[in-house]
Amino acid sequence: MSNKNKVVIIMGASSGIGAATAAMLAQQGAKLSLAARRLDRLQEIQAQYPEVEIEIFKADVTNEDEVQAVIDGTVAKFGRIDVLFNNAGIMPVNNLNQVAQNEWQQMLDINVKGVLNGIGSALPIMRKQQSGHVITTSSVLGYEVLPGYAAYSGTKYAVRAIMEGLRQEEHQNNIKTTVIAPGTVKTELFNSINNEKIRNELKDAQKLPGAEMTGLNPEEIAQAVAFVIDTPANMAVNEMVIRPTGQTV
Repeated sequence: MSNKNKVVIIMGASSGIGAATAAMLAQQGAKLSLAARRLDRLQEIQAQYPEVEIEIFKADVTNEDEVQAVIDGTVAKFGRIDVLFNNAGIMPVNNLNQVAQNEWQQMLDINVKGVLNGIGSALPIMRKQQSGHVITTSSVLGYEVLPGYAAYSGTKYAVRAIMEGLRQEEHQNNIKTTVIAPGTVKTELFNSINNEKIRNELKDAQKLPGAEMTGLNPEEIAQAVAFVIDTPANMAVNEMVIRPTGQTV
C-alpha cells in the first residue's frame, strides 16, 4: 500500500489541516489538486514541493461552478480522482439567543452546502471509474452539543448524515467514505469565532501548562488522513474520532 501517485483533491487546502495534509501527501508522492480562496497560500505550498505534481485552484466551496472547475481541472490534468477531501469549514459560535442569522447562513453554506458541492461534482467521475474515496472533516461536536455551539454542531451532525447516506448509496460502486472528527486542533478555525469570550477562552487554554495534551497539531490530523487514504480498496474507515488525550469533551 502507498499513497504515491494517488490523485487527491483537497478543498480548503490553504491552512491548518488542509495545508498539513497537502504537505504530508506531497512528501509521500501523491498527485495533488489544492483548492482554496487564498491562492497565495496554495502557491507557497506548490513552491515547497517543485518535484511533486501539484495543481492549484482559487475556489470558494459555496460556488458550484468554482468547485466544478476544480474537479474538471483535476481530471484534465491527471485523468482520474482517487480522493476528494472536503476540508473547508468555519466555526462562528454564539448562543442561539444572539440570533446570528448571517453566521448561521454562512456556516450552512460552507460547512454543509460546500460538502455537497464537492460530492456532487466528484461523484459522476468516481461512479464512472467505479472507484474513489470521499473524506470530509467533521468534529467531535458532530457527536455532542455544548452551549454556544448548537448551530455549529448542527452543521457537523449534518455532515455525518450526508456521509453515511453517501456510503449507503455508493458502496456498490466501490466508493469509500470517511468522516474525520477532530477534537481541539491548533488552526486558524478559531479566528472564525466571532464571540470574543469563547475565542479568548480557547486561545488562553492553549497557553496553559500541559496544553499539548489538550490540543492537537494539524500535522497529527494529517497523519490520520494519510492513513485512511492508504487503506486497501476492500477496507473503509467510515468514521475516525481524534481527540487530544487530555480533552474531556
